[in-house]
Amino acid sequence: MAYIPKPGSFTLFKNAKKETDNHPDYRGDGLDLNGEPIWVSAWLREGAKGKFMSCSIQHKNKDQPKPKQAAGNLADMDNDIPF
Repeated sequence: MAYIPKPGSFTLFKNAKKETDNHPDYRGDGLDLNGEPIWVSAWLREGAKGKFMSCSIQHKNKDQPKPKQAAGNLADMDNDIPF
């Protein structure tokens, strides 16, 4: 049976394809609080208080174009056009 994440949770795995420091040390996916699918990236960092993870999330469908809003009904348009 496949793992199904709950909203607000994600899973990270070590990034086997890391080639530069800009690439994340860990990658994974999950769901945001609204249940939308997300990608998760994490980098291991060293700070004044010791080691920590710096993380980012991105919606999986972020690059898809947003649906256009309906222009409305022609009857709703203002008839005061001067030409």
